[in-house]
Amino acid sequence: MVNLHRRHCTRTLALAAASMALTGCASLTGAEAVRVNVVGLEPLPGELMEARMALKLRVQNPGDTAVDYDGISVELDVRGNSFASGVSPEKGSIPRFGEVLISVPVSVSALAVLRQVAGIAGGSNSNGSNRIEYALRGRLAGSGFGGARFSSSGEVELPKGLMGR
Repeated sequence: MVNLHRRHCTRTLALAAASMALTGCASLTGAEAVRVNVVGLEPLPGELMEARMALKLRVQNPGDTAVDYDGISVELDVRGNSFASGVSPEKGSIPRFGEVLISVPVSVSALAVLRQVAGIAGGSNSNGSNRIEYALRGRLAGSGFGGARFSSSGEVELPKGLMGR
């Protein structure tokens, strides 16, 4: 019984040490995180209870080695509320000190659109423009251990007609 407990503790410590070593190796590479900004939204054909859009992302690689990716997933919050999500199997490479434009199809529920329309009608976007604040989270799959996660925030202009303007 004691021998079994000792073996279990040894195995647990070995796994913890290996995990810390991998984390340490990843941080020693000095690789900078990719920078991602929303640069546009374009309408796509959708279904009755959803809107579909092409979310245009500019992805910059400030590092001195190329970043290869094989798929992308995103979640977009607008004015503090969940708004759209999407995935794309797109693959490619972001050159060292370079950038690429990636288009990700996203789905927006009718409820999310109604929530935004109600917020704008209630005066929370009183400047009369279609520009609204966003927060973006996502992951580029296939680069490094488990992919490269990213997040950003800013303002984006919604497609004409989406918010009833």
